[in-house]
Amino acid sequence: MSETLTQAAPQLTAKDFVTDQEVRWCPGCGDYSILAQVQKIMPGMGIPKENIVIISGIGCSSRFPYYMNTYGMHSIHGRAAAVASGLKAARPELSVWIVSGDGDSLSIGGNHTIHLLRRNFDVNMLVFNNQIYGLTKGQYSPTSEVHKVTKSSPIGSIDHPFNPLALAMGADASLIARSMDRDPKHLQSMLTRSYQHKGSSFLEIYQNCNIFNDGAFEIFTEKSSKPEETLFLEQGKPLVFGAAQNKGIKLDGLKPVVAELGNGVSADDLWIHDEKDFYKAQILIRLFDDPTKETVHFPRPFGVFFETDRPCYEDIMTMQIDETIATKGKGDLDKLLRGKEVWEIL
Repeated sequence: MSETLTQAAPQLTAKDFVTDQEVRWCPGCGDYSILAQVQKIMPGMGIPKENIVIISGIGCSSRFPYYMNTYGMHSIHGRAAAVASGLKAARPELSVWIVSGDGDSLSIGGNHTIHLLRRNFDVNMLVFNNQIYGLTKGQYSPTSEVHKVTKSSPIGSIDHPFNPLALAMGADASLIARSMDRDPKHLQSMLTRSYQHKGSSFLEIYQNCNIFNDGAFEIFTEKSSKPEETLFLEQGKPLVFGAAQNKGIKLDGLKPVVAELGNGVSADDLWIHDEKDFYKAQILIRLFDDPTKETVHFPRPFGVFFETDRPCYEDIMTMQIDETIATKGKGDLDKLLRGKEVWEIL
């Protein structure tokens, strides 16, 4: 009696996702950290490298596919979401990741981004937000702050910037989150959440461009200011922040307010984060916009703002095709193209 021995698939490591290509970003660029964290979480997904695809557009971040030992495509400016949509529709079993910058995904590619999200393809969109155009050498971008002085706005930009998460919320992304390049552990957890989510995940990553917009997010990353300026969202936990964890966010009706813990105010009185709450997510996403121009200073939230379950486009499309074939048989493409409106020209 013979026995057939099956060898278990080798356990992958972060090094297995590193290519032999020279990484060509400026020394100190935040993209290095993001690349490292993606390579670290990939082995834990348990997916063969040949079933992972990285799609990018144009920009510094879009070099990403060259540095990942997976399949990938460096596509064209603003079109990464469109290419990824087509790939996921044709090969729904693949794990598809979109890597894009704030200019690539929110300016020329803005239209493709919103339609990807509303269709709810099961893909992971990583938006590297450095609030500048880096590859083209320092013009203001759709996320640059008002009055930003750049090569294309020498006396200050007058454009109102996008809030990327608000845009994603309006397009009905089914997972919306934010992290930063200089908090590796948090970034790894958000990348993992993106992968685990079934549907379109939109992860904004604050990324430092040390050449053309250095220190744009320093207040959220430096040890001296980070505890007071950041609010890390955790499911089912109160919104607490501060160096001594002595501050929190309360809701006065629908209006958020900063509260000092103590003197009759406890963690039980604070806003408890719920990722499934559609309405509160919109308040959190807008927390730092301050449309009333009041003097209250809020910390910047990081984490998962909102997650919901709804059918994915590729699943519905496959089901529709299967049902049609089962009930009507395979179609006739020529007949479909001719349609019902046929006339003869004499």
